[in-house]
Amino acid sequence: MNQKPRASYNRAASYQDIPGKPDRMLIILVTALVLFGALMIYSSTSVITDFMLKRHAANSLFYFKKHVMTIALALVAGFVSYRIKPRVLGKLSPLFLIISMGLLLLVFTRFGISAGGARRWLRVWPSTFQPSELVKLAMVIFLAWYLSMDFFEPGRLWKVLLPVGVMAIFQVVFLKQPDFGGTLTLGVITLSMLFLAGARLRYLGMLLLGLLPFVYYLAHKPYRWKRIVSFLNPWADARGEGFQLVQSLIAFGRGGLGGVGLGKSMQKLSFLPEMHTDFIFSIVGEELGFFAAGLVVAAFCALFLRSVRIANRMGEKYDFLLAWGIALMIALPAFVNFCVVTGLLPTKGLPLPFISYGGSSLIVNLMAMGILLRLSKGEPPVAAPDRLKEILEKKKARRTVYGTGYGARF
Repeated sequence: MNQKPRASYNRAASYQDIPGKPDRMLIILVTALVLFGALMIYSSTSVITDFMLKRHAANSLFYFKKHVMTIALALVAGFVSYRIKPRVLGKLSPLFLIISMGLLLLVFTRFGISAGGARRWLRVWPSTFQPSELVKLAMVIFLAWYLSMDFFEPGRLWKVLLPVGVMAIFQVVFLKQPDFGGTLTLGVITLSMLFLAGARLRYLGMLLLGLLPFVYYLAHKPYRWKRIVSFLNPWADARGEGFQLVQSLIAFGRGGLGGVGLGKSMQKLSFLPEMHTDFIFSIVGEELGFFAAGLVVAAFCALFLRSVRIANRMGEKYDFLLAWGIALMIALPAFVNFCVVTGLLPTKGLPLPFISYGGSSLIVNLMAMGILLRLSKGEPPVAAPDRLKEILEKKKARRTVYGTGYGARF
């Protein structure tokens, strides 16, 4: 027997059945984060450094122009996803997974690009694309569809294991790249959505216990273990594995409460690696200070709470799970990024949604926001079939064809 998700939703009280306008607060928050991200990308890349010259960026507007182009493409992608009915996306979710897997495997062909010992990107003019970002959204849509169908029974282990198996297939490819951060993110999202769909806690507990040896094995890979050790005491190897975290902490220390001023960062002058992608929040802390960094954290908290509020107002289980999945998909990388750059978690390359430079993340995240905005707008109710009327019409048709005698027998 199907069980309702633990977070309650009431069909009668739902505002999904009353078509209206998309959530304004959600639009304001996302717009503010995207514009702020463009500002910080310009600030962090406006000075020509050796790092930029190695990337063939001899113009101070090189990254900013590419980012503005990406914003334009992302807005188009977000508008397209907004126009598509969520129910249609659910029906097409298995196809989206197949396409995502195809793009993920394409990374290992001549179309793939290697950087920093990883092979995660496809060469797409005029930039690159990271298929693992698309996988996260495709998996969220698929999980929402599968977990809301009548054939899903939370009390049956094999039906809980089926989406876990799909997740595991993608995780194997992620680790081949390797992308440990993407692997963990996908795992947390999957298990969280299973919990929301009502899967039994003992099944989830069994899965977590079964995964612990696997996580332990992966964490003890030499280069990952060095990151963990340096995270515990980055100053012990300040010029080696702890270098990036040390430079990030120096940036926050220089910024203090009010910051050194927009564009006046010293850490962006080839001291802090990846200052415009994974560690852009460190530049925010240095240039604008603790108060501005706190506002960014508050904006993401507000975005998550707003997304959850929308999810809890959904009248259909599919919409409820889809909105929750999107909320987790945005909030989890943001939380990990905040923890990494402040030394609360080992260094891991996860961009800050809407703010970091990176076309793949921005495009997929705005697509997700387009879906969430469509959910917040509400859809006209799907008329339930009138079974009595259908039966009477069938009987009438039989009488017409076979006569009253046949109709009386049925």
